[in-house]
Amino acid sequence: MEKFVIDHHNDAVKELAGADKQMKKLIEIIGDITVSGRPDYFKSLVRSIIGQQISVQAASTIFGRLEVLLENRVEPAAILHTSDEQLREIGLSRQKIGYLRDLTAKVHDQFISFDQMHDMANTAIVKQLTNIKGIGKWTAEMFLIFSLGRMDVLAVDDIGIQRGAKWLYEVDKSERRQILLDKRPVWHPHFTIASFYLWEVVHLGFDKKYQSIDEII
Repeated sequence: MEKFVIDHHNDAVKELAGADKQMKKLIEIIGDITVSGRPDYFKSLVRSIIGQQISVQAASTIFGRLEVLLENRVEPAAILHTSDEQLREIGLSRQKIGYLRDLTAKVHDQFISFDQMHDMANTAIVKQLTNIKGIGKWTAEMFLIFSLGRMDVLAVDDIGIQRGAKWLYEVDKSERRQILLDKRPVWHPHFTIASFYLWEVVHLGFDKKYQSIDEII
């Protein structure tokens, strides 16, 4: 799943719009959303670990170096045969090397089996992934969305989603997480769709340009 499109004419999107008038306004303004997926599961988690607590540009640079080092084979076997010194030379910290080692070992030993994940519940996948050093709940939730294509994921601790919700529903910063919890029964089961539209608020700069959605309409 390299790319997928959230079509605003889709029945699921229409259901979401019908359940939430503010979300409906946002959907009508934005229309379709094209999403870049991360279909290589192992590579997706490696990228997530590398990207922790550094800029997007720095993460991209280091990941690019890793691809060169591994001759574009970002796979458990290739990392197993790469020394810590080589990984440090491309800019990885000792801590992140430890995280990559733990991920690699668990996949190699089949503690993590990507083939089985299609039949697993979200909660079971999150539990399994968060047993890997350096992978927290948010990283696991992003994996569910971008790698597995799950459409029923609401990452309430994601700052981008919180910012979008704060703007769309005109709540205080202190209430931006709570509004997501309040909206769960309204959006169910279309959490991922709602998330992408809230991310677009930030990506398009609506929260910086406009006081409210009614200024755009």
